[in-house]
Amino acid sequence: MEATPTTFQVNGAVIRKLRMKAGLSTAEAAKRARISARYLNHLENGYRTRMRPGSYTRLRTALGLPADSDQLLALAEDPPEER
Repeated sequence: MEATPTTFQVNGAVIRKLRMKAGLSTAEAAKRARISARYLNHLENGYRTRMRPGSYTRLRTALGLPADSDQLLALAEDPPEER
């Protein structure tokens, strides 16, 4: 059984894109996810990049994504090439 991560690293640009696609303002999406609009704004602008599991789940739900979706997650950077 896998343990739940303590935080999720998210992609703010994807969050903004999905929020806008859903037709939600920052305030509306934040209210649905039970997070502050300022926190959501910080995520979207890259000032913050990590979310706790509860907040992450609520935001994913507020944006209408399925439970198994990982669309909000930041992709791991490719390892540097060897010379």
